[in-house]
Amino acid sequence: MNVPSDQRPSRNTGGRQPFELSFEFFPPKTDVMEERFWESVHKLAPLNPRFVSVTYGAGGSTRERTLRMVSQVKAETGVDAAAHLTCVGASKADVDQVVHAYKTAGITRIVALRGDAPEGPGKPFVPHPEGYRSAAELVAGIRRIGEFDISVAAYPEKHPQSPDWDVEIDNLKRKLDAGASRAITQMFFDNQHYFELLERSAKTGIRAPIVPGIQPIHSFRQISSFAAKCGASIPDWLAERFDGLDDDPETHALVASAVAAEQVLELVDAGITQFHFLTLNRSNLVLALARLLGVRPD
Repeated sequence: MNVPSDQRPSRNTGGRQPFELSFEFFPPKTDVMEERFWESVHKLAPLNPRFVSVTYGAGGSTRERTLRMVSQVKAETGVDAAAHLTCVGASKADVDQVVHAYKTAGITRIVALRGDAPEGPGKPFVPHPEGYRSAAELVAGIRRIGEFDISVAAYPEKHPQSPDWDVEIDNLKRKLDAGASRAITQMFFDNQHYFELLERSAKTGIRAPIVPGIQPIHSFRQISSFAAKCGASIPDWLAERFDGLDDDPETHALVASAVAAEQVLELVDAGITQFHFLTLNRSNLVLALARLLGVRPD
């Protein structure tokens, strides 16, 4: 299947690499985890990604760590870094204070998300009485503070709380119209869901890039748990490939590499040139995928 021309991310014809990559990390909670975080960052930084992003805990629980990590990534590697931001459980004043802190620190990229209720993505979102009520409002609020490059979320299988696709696509359009530069999708494992999202978006006049969020499967058990919580489906064929491999890490890693390669190459064949890799602070599979795309360290 070919992606609608309006939804094909622009090729980077100015350089030798035709693909544009970005990587997502999460703030480490322990010294051991921080060591792995930095090891992965330094291994991936030479690939010259468009940016790396650092996630933001529910209700801003990792706010300080997110700011510190984003600032350090930019200072130590020279790679542009984006900070995630949600509006869960916070007033507009509190959220705006975080945005001002990013601006003061020289952070010019933000991944703006409404965020899920602390009880989990399946629970209804209840905005703070004095807070932003949606991601679209959050994007507009960020825009009032400064000239940030803003990314928002898109859902190939529809957000669990969206009643139908009309509401889903309308919400995506409002986020982009509010000032976001692109959308980055939640993880998905059946490319058909992504292609259908692009078709639906194109029909409503969305022209901003919708970048696929690719989740390499470091642990099928862990990723299955994540997927169940956020409404991403696991195809039967994928579960069958990993069946019985919980205690066979070498074969698991080989299967994971093959699965990720198949997914990415199918997207490439459809005309996709931008990818956002969800690293879980691990670099091995992402490095392999970058090489598959012909992206080499500078």
